Amino acid sequence: ALFPQYGGFIDALRLYVRGGSGGMGYPRLGGEGGRGGDVWLVAQERATLKGIKQRHPHKRFVAGSGANSSVRALKGEKGQDCEVHVPLGVSVLCEDGKQIGELNTAGERCLVARGGLGGSLATNFLPCKGQKRIVHLDLKLIADVGLVGFPNAGKSSLLSKVSHAKPQIADYAFTTIKPELGKIMYADYKQVVADLPGLIEGAHANRGMGHKFLKHIERTKQLLLVVDVSGFQLSNKTHFRTAFETILLLTKELELYKEELLRKPALLAINKMDLPGSKDNLSELMKQLQNPQDFLHLLSEEVIPESTMKFKDIIPVSTYTGEGIEELKTCIRKSLDEVAEKENEDYQKKKLLLLQTSGEKLMNRG
Repeated sequence: ALFPQYGGFIDALRLYVRGGSGGMGYPRLGGEGGRGGDVWLVAQERATLKGIKQRHPHKRFVAGSGANSSVRALKGEKGQDCEVHVPLGVSVLCEDGKQIGELNTAGERCLVARGGLGGSLATNFLPCKGQKRIVHLDLKLIADVGLVGFPNAGKSSLLSKVSHAKPQIADYAFTTIKPELGKIMYADYKQVVADLPGLIEGAHANRGMGHKFLKHIERTKQLLLVVDVSGFQLSNKTHFRTAFETILLLTKELELYKEELLRKPALLAINKMDLPGSKDNLSELMKQLQNPQDFLHLLSEEVIPESTMKFKDIIPVSTYTGEGIEELKTCIRKSLDEVAEKENEDYQKKKLLLLQTSGEKLMNRG
């Protein structure tokens, strides 16, 4: 169970951290007090931000003080460190928003508050206080696939069809208020985690839950765009968008938030193929996607993205009849396996290069 249940899910937390004070020096014998303990954040697979909050409602973490110098022990012992277990995928920021560090793999550590020095000749034998500050923990979920689409494109229904997730599905425009995760199970027991943020037009400008959701997409290995074949209209006050325009708008949102998002491998699911007229809409859309440049004049300038998205596969689906669902699962898996293979190849190349360069160094020495 890598991911917590999503009830009351927390993806940001602020903590007060303080290093321990140093111990007193011993002027008569030149004894040094022990250094105060440090506060460390340690990444742990089962940890959750919610768990930290429940166990430490005051969210205060203070390390132990260093021992005073004495006749028996002229060099005082160092104070006890304080370790806070945090989930993987946490960015650590100071109060002013600067990043202190990131914790992505189990066991990774980040020092957030240093202990104070013990009293010694240099400090007139008086100890120093530990560093104290507020740190912000920001959790970006790490999922294999990020489902991207506007409200009512059927993302929640699609997620529940391909995985074991049971998102709450409502029939109004802004459905998913918090990220939902589903696990897609394959015959060989491989599990793929799919993440479902909700996007609306203007998300890059932080409308709706804009940035909160876009930040979740950043960590996914690949994107799955979900669009309604018959187009999208948020409310009667907003423009009606065709499926083609919707894809360009989504591309624009991703681009305005962070251009790198467009470099991720992407698949396109064209949903609601059970609706009347969907076959005609689909052939129209495929024509437009083959030569997007020819159709850009239909859109107003401000919604045209700088670059169009390349999709590895385009799969028509219906969550209502189940059409295309198995094919979609196969495409997701194939695409992820390709990404993994490429990562592995790159890693092997790097290793080979290191071996070659160290071998050459040895030869040159010899």
